[in-house]
Amino acid sequence: MRGHSIPTVDMPERISYCCGVPFLDSLSARQQDVKLKHQKFLSEFHVAAVMRRGIPTLLLTLTLFFVALVVPAQAKYAAMVVDADSGEVLHAANVDQQNYPASLTKMMTLYLLFDALDRGQIRTVDRIPVSSHAAAQAPSKLGLRPGQTISVEDAILGICTKSANDAAVTVGEYLGGSETGFADMMTRKARELGMRGTVFRNASGLPNKGQHSTARDMATLARALIHNHSRYYHYFSTQQFSYNGETMRNHNHLMEWYEGTDGIKTGYIGASGFNLVASVKRDGRRLVGVIFGGESAASRDRHMAQLLDAAFARAPGSSNVELASMPLQQDADETPAPAPAAKKKPQVAHAETRAVMKAMARSQQARQVAAAKTAKVSRAKAAADDDDDDASGDADDDNWGIQVGAYSQQAKARQAVASAKQKLGKLVSDGSVSIAHGKGRHATYRARLIGLPEDTAREACRRLSKSRVACAVINAG
Repeated sequence: MRGHSIPTVDMPERISYCCGVPFLDSLSARQQDVKLKHQKFLSEFHVAAVMRRGIPTLLLTLTLFFVALVVPAQAKYAAMVVDADSGEVLHAANVDQQNYPASLTKMMTLYLLFDALDRGQIRTVDRIPVSSHAAAQAPSKLGLRPGQTISVEDAILGICTKSANDAAVTVGEYLGGSETGFADMMTRKARELGMRGTVFRNASGLPNKGQHSTARDMATLARALIHNHSRYYHYFSTQQFSYNGETMRNHNHLMEWYEGTDGIKTGYIGASGFNLVASVKRDGRRLVGVIFGGESAASRDRHMAQLLDAAFARAPGSSNVELASMPLQQDADETPAPAPAAKKKPQVAHAETRAVMKAMARSQQARQVAAAKTAKVSRAKAAADDDDDDASGDADDDNWGIQVGAYSQQAKARQAVASAKQKLGKLVSDGSVSIAHGKGRHATYRARLIGLPEDTAREACRRLSKSRVACAVINAG
């Protein structure tokens, strides 16, 4: 192996030679040269491997090499805690691991909306039109209808509290001309802020294999929101929001019990696990925490509290990871934020800190195994229920619901849901009516109330069952 290096080739070439199958019918002279060098390398590597470890080792090595080329972002644990002002990193684990951001995506959607507000391009009282594409987004949503309009401020509040996908896409289409154009704007802004591991494909965070980010980048974005758009940051602290006669709670339940929490955003899709970016201010000091790949909303929140507790108690300079300087807005009209304090020289972590990190790593591995089993069960259940028409996508932790029957007529299904919702009252005030229509000539209309936390859905069915109303708990995520 010594003295040899792998030639640089594009992805199709690398895959074809790894597998031993021609990928392209014709090659340029330069590609032919690269091919010969690559084949020579593999030939010599093959001889060396057989001599040293035998054929099984060679096959295993090549297999791992091929897999490494095609692995997409996935739900892996990552976490980071930083000082929001100085950028000092107080905790770091897998901070550059690419994961699906889910609804954390909406932080950038709002960042660009705040940019537009600062430039005077739009005002909070302005009303923006809702397209059929925006209205068709999966829950969580406000239930916007094609052709209606929504005020900019209501869109902001709907995104911050309900994590409304229809509101996020409405904003994106208005600012970018189309959601695709807006996604390009989002990625450009990410690069401007120093977010090198992030690519956006939509405004909401709904599943897209090409969309990914990292804990480091989300910490960077959170700091940019806090410093560059401080006049709008208060929206993230909104505990509840009423729209069209319905009151919705903020999905960030950490604000309800962890002292000093005043934002920022939760996120969940099946492929990402439970994500959270949180901002906490105590005694004049603000910390930003990021978690990717949580097993559940509750365990994610508890883990965030543990990380923040440790970070507030930790002595300065206890991490060897650095964060980029405060990403100032390049075209901001407002007075620039003060320069960040000089970074202190990182110190080697104490033995106690290392022990804590090892314990966390063990628990993280256990959570990943449990999460994989849970995801497998959820996928199997979804397939059995044939819920293709009711994929709710990114609904944060409120991705559960109840079904109160299946009917041959849509009107009867709606009546059944309305009756159930009236019986349950405040318990399901955050729920959204969903009439899922299956495929086929004799398909039924499934009467559902979705957008609920799991414990709420189970309690709702318990109460309805006591009233002799048929009810089933469903995972709509």
